[in-house]
Amino acid sequence: MYATGAFKNPFADIDFTKIAGDFKMPAMNVESMVEAARKNFTTLTTVNTSAVESMKAIAQRQGDMVRAAMEDLSKHGSEVLAAATVEEKAAKQIDFVQKSYEAAIANSKELADLYSKGHADALSALSQRVSELTEEVKAAIAKK
Repeated sequence: MYATGAFKNPFADIDFTKIAGDFKMPAMNVESMVEAARKNFTTLTTVNTSAVESMKAIAQRQGDMVRAAMEDLSKHGSEVLAAATVEEKAAKQIDFVQKSYEAAIANSKELADLYSKGHADALSALSQRVSELTEEVKAAIAKK
């Protein structure tokens, strides 16, 4: 090519119009594509709504837990102040620490369960739609 000093375009002898003319685009059913997109959008809307509701429930429950903890702390403070001896005050504080620890563990488990349920619900809806879409694509291919 360059040995003679002249450049020759390697694609000059190819007839691209013939290649393009021979290329056949597959026929698409626009109605089925629109219907699939509508179902996908509906599923995503449902999943997002479910996620928002799940987060609202979790936030509400966390608020309830904090409120209950503050009430317990206030009640505990009154009980400690009302105790007659140092030993009684110490026993009440140890009891409060144990109850608080147990409540924290139970609350953490409850919140983890709420998070897990929300995720499972969302993934279930998405998995179901993916399965439906897979069957729709298989049916469309089988028609051809």
